[in-house]
Amino acid sequence: MRSLDMAPTLIPFHSKPQPSFNKNFDLLIRHLHEMKAAGYETYICSENPKQFDRLSAIFKELKANLPAGDAKTGVQFLPVEIPIHEGFIDEDLKIEVLTDHQIFQRYHQYKVRQGFTRDQALNVRVLRELSPGDFVTHIDHGIAKFAGLQTIEIGGQKQEAVRLNFKNNDIVYVSIHSLHKISKYLGKEGETPQLAKLGSDAWKQLKARTKKKIKDIAAELIKLYASRRAAKGHAFPPDDVLQTELEASFIYEDTPDQYKSINDVKADMEREYPMDRLICGDVGFGKTEVAIRAAFKAVTDGKQVAVLVPTTILALQHWRTFTERLVDFPVTVDYINRFRTAKEKKAILEKLKIGQIDIVIGTHALLSKDVVFKDLGLLVVDEEQKFGVASKEKLRSMKVNVDTLTLTATPIPRTLQFSLMAARDLSVIRTPPPNRQPIHTEIRVFDEDLIAEVIHTELNRGGQVYFVHNRVNDLSAIVETIKRLCPDAEVAFAHGQMDSDHLEKVLVDFIDRKFDVLACTNIIETGLDIPNANTIIINRADMFGLSDLHQLRGRVGRSNQKAYCYLFAPPMSVLTAEARKRLKTIEEFTDLGSGFQVAMRDLDIRGAGNLLGGEQSGFIADIGFETYQKILDEAIQELKETDFKDLFQEEIAQKGSYVRDVTIETDVEMLIPSEYVTNTQERLNLYTELNNVDSEEGIAAYSKRMEDRFGRLPKPVNALFDGLRLQWLCKKIGFERLILKSGKLRCYFLSDPQSSFYATEHFQKFMTFIHKHGRVMGVSLKQTNKELILVQDDVRSMKAVKGLLEQLVAALG
Repeated sequence: MRSLDMAPTLIPFHSKPQPSFNKNFDLLIRHLHEMKAAGYETYICSENPKQFDRLSAIFKELKANLPAGDAKTGVQFLPVEIPIHEGFIDEDLKIEVLTDHQIFQRYHQYKVRQGFTRDQALNVRVLRELSPGDFVTHIDHGIAKFAGLQTIEIGGQKQEAVRLNFKNNDIVYVSIHSLHKISKYLGKEGETPQLAKLGSDAWKQLKARTKKKIKDIAAELIKLYASRRAAKGHAFPPDDVLQTELEASFIYEDTPDQYKSINDVKADMEREYPMDRLICGDVGFGKTEVAIRAAFKAVTDGKQVAVLVPTTILALQHWRTFTERLVDFPVTVDYINRFRTAKEKKAILEKLKIGQIDIVIGTHALLSKDVVFKDLGLLVVDEEQKFGVASKEKLRSMKVNVDTLTLTATPIPRTLQFSLMAARDLSVIRTPPPNRQPIHTEIRVFDEDLIAEVIHTELNRGGQVYFVHNRVNDLSAIVETIKRLCPDAEVAFAHGQMDSDHLEKVLVDFIDRKFDVLACTNIIETGLDIPNANTIIINRADMFGLSDLHQLRGRVGRSNQKAYCYLFAPPMSVLTAEARKRLKTIEEFTDLGSGFQVAMRDLDIRGAGNLLGGEQSGFIADIGFETYQKILDEAIQELKETDFKDLFQEEIAQKGSYVRDVTIETDVEMLIPSEYVTNTQERLNLYTELNNVDSEEGIAAYSKRMEDRFGRLPKPVNALFDGLRLQWLCKKIGFERLILKSGKLRCYFLSDPQSSFYATEHFQKFMTFIHKHGRVMGVSLKQTNKELILVQDDVRSMKAVKGLLEQLVAALG
């Protein structure tokens, strides 16, 4: 047995921490040269592979003549896609390990577990809500009642279909490959829609009327877009070393949506014509960072930037954010609002005129005649919808040849996204930043003990509290109540009827943490960004609209602290059905980025009404939101391909497919057998999930999930996958419908003879190929009054059909 009092063995480690380069890349390059000469191997660790590209770009720009290492980057370091907390040099092993966050002087974040994406979570939720008896809209037939899944026999083979009941008890079975044609009917609340009558033209006429109205308005929007495209703007150069350094120094990791939005904006800025892009994202999702990077790109090319905001408080907040973010760079940022003295304003205007200020932030005062820029290159507009008509007119005159970036936190009605896309480029940021947590939301009855507990808990963790009470006349009584319950808390109050200077002083003091609790009306609904305020109590929440509640709740949870929202309302039993539904919705949708879903109903109805006139709201009520959205999309696409095809030439050329939906009719047994997945609702969810799969990787992931949950896949499920593959192939060729029954194959081309598809090189190639090889392949073309059909008889299996279509796709290149 070894003695316990043995002398401890000393194991020497000859290591040093990572040197500090203070973002001096010449110093870093020299260091890499020296380490290479000393026989060291250098590794750079980063969780984000984009950082390696940024480093390579910086080295390239600084003409780092390092010995050729990695052929792609020309830089002698080994990238390691693993995050470590701190870099080090090991003198024994002759290796040095550097971290990107220390090179760029960023904080190091720990990885958070990824949950569902917002879209995945929502799709599953909406589907689970679809139960027998619900109203649905079928894009081709109209409104029906959903009657669940039903097994049917086609040519002696079993298949599952969704059963829809129409007027006079008429029934339509919808193939599980066409589930995208059905959407849950969401119209005006409390109104029961009329079921559509099969065989009548009423539904077609309603769709045609809606489409015509949309086209009239959309054509106007596209004309505006065309005139902007024709205008000459300033084409900014590609990113330089400073831009790369700024982006790499962002202390958070870009979310995928943010990264895409930033790239879209920069690509727009590098084009010849003026940019007009709308960035739409939920509260606190990083739109300001997009604006900062765009502004910096403009400044590095010698241009000035104007940032227009709706409130003086927001001007101050943006000024702080921009200044902190650009502190290490040679950029001058200033702001104009009512807090500045006349002398200060005069000095700022003078500096703007001679180009000594690069970025100016201000309210509509920036639009006055006194403001003259030396060389304005970018205009950033925050919350454009908050500006009055007169301000918007002035804005239009400013925007003629200047790149414009508009930011909005209001969830854009989804029905408008498509029409906006034709008139203005749109980027949507849906993903929350890492480490952001959902806001804990509770519905409670007014309770003084709870108020005291909630406020004390928040103050004990160093935070601040909002107490929203939307009646000015008894707001002072609420303040007294809070002071009585929490005598140690500093309480302030704010409402819209106060003198504006006083109101802004209170808000600024709250931002500066001079107060612990702010009792206020809903004036805080937009624009206040106080990461330290993480609890909000909303009194009489039943009196607020859905989108108001969502915006108010968005005032908290703007840092990585857990945030709390308490909705005070009378007992549920005494509330109206609508108020109950509103509160339940806001409590249920605590997911980050749920603004798009929360306000879907009232925003969609209101938004479409605003854009397309009052009668359009009636159309939405008749056909439901989702279907309305599909018709909008169709109308815009048709306009792009017909009346405005010259303008959208590039987009049409890039467009891979002219076919939106492919219908598959077959007598092959393709379904998820009930003995394999017994729960009907679960099968419907699985069918819908499969309907959204669009790649082989997606099929592989889907089948793996099914095997994990239910065991080995039966044959009919694999046949389902083959059906999906046929749909993809049909889209590539230009078939809208494929029928495979009794060994006979019929593939139908687009039913619209006016489609620009028939004038494409793709279609000409197809015709030439069939003319040459059709007989050998056993296929022929048949022309009826309305349709062009590819025909093949004596087809043995779906595999043979897949082989034929693959051959056609390959021939078309």
